[in-house]
Amino acid sequence: MAIQRITADTAIERLASFDAVIDARSESEFAEDRLPGARNWPSLDDAERAEIGTVYKQVSAFEARKRGAVLVARNIARHLEQHVVNAAPALPREWAPLVYCWRGGQRSGALATVLDAIGFRVHVLEGGYREFRRAVLRELEVLPARLGFHVLCGRTGSGKSRLLGVLAEAGAQVLDLEALASHRGSVLGPLPGQPQPSQKAFETALWTAMRRFDPARAVWAESESRTIGRLRVPEALLERLRAAPCLAIEMPLPARVRLLLQDYGHFVQDTESFCERLAALRELRGAETVGRWQALARAGDHAQVVEELLLQHYDPIYQRSMSRNYAGFAAAQPLELRSGDEAELAAAARALCALHALRAQSANTAA
Repeated sequence: MAIQRITADTAIERLASFDAVIDARSESEFAEDRLPGARNWPSLDDAERAEIGTVYKQVSAFEARKRGAVLVARNIARHLEQHVVNAAPALPREWAPLVYCWRGGQRSGALATVLDAIGFRVHVLEGGYREFRRAVLRELEVLPARLGFHVLCGRTGSGKSRLLGVLAEAGAQVLDLEALASHRGSVLGPLPGQPQPSQKAFETALWTAMRRFDPARAVWAESESRTIGRLRVPEALLERLRAAPCLAIEMPLPARVRLLLQDYGHFVQDTESFCERLAALRELRGAETVGRWQALARAGDHAQVVEELLLQHYDPIYQRSMSRNYAGFAAAQPLELRSGDEAELAAAARALCALHALRAQSANTAA
């Protein structure tokens, strides 16, 4: 059966129909970003690519191709033995993989040729990951405009992220930007043991999430700034969020402090790490104030530090940012939460889902 070469748009449209998506690039290329659900069968790993590049520059292109052919053949044989010959359950003759590399050239071509010779129904992504990436960027420009966003606003610690999670559990459509970015969006935002993805991987995750949403239903998101940690929110999405209607969560200060101490428990356990993060605020809040917060933290009074951080740093910044950037903030519908506990959040999520279902039903009836 002949190898079928397909465009990025066709591959995206048919992505769920392939039995496997195989990335023939090196492990570092794969780690930076990849097609959703892809598995890595490197035709050349990072060290081998570097070796071939050296031979190409210092000897000749011909010698580099010879050495590359040996390495590629050896790697493909290993992949076949591990993933095909010893596959459990055995792969049927009808197995249909999509194979790609950076540009859809030699690395994916060599692997596809062998798989095709076995008799599998092989597809190769024309233009490789590069064309997939271009397609993702094009869609990120238009996808947000098709969706009806509703933005959860609220001062730091008011349970926005928790409510998003409960809404998702209740069946609502949720775009959790901070979860996709592996960052809570502030100077204290880095998550222990969870490095942020690359910008490309973040954008692919956003694209993957948004293309699955039903445009006829509300999509809930949290108010965010232009950046989340070191990652940038795509401009078309940011503009759409900032123009969306807002729901303003209001919660008493003691409850907010309690939630933050729970959500940032790793800082309570690792006071020196907390103090290191506080040091980043010296320019904004002054060395004396930050030094006082660090002393309180080292004395075990984390609650006092959190309360002062909220009142002196986060709340004023939040108010200015929301008033300046979110058009629906001034007319935001209030949602009062007293504690942010599971029962209260679940009740709020059920009420919001029911309200939007009723509105959608009314809109359909009117249409």
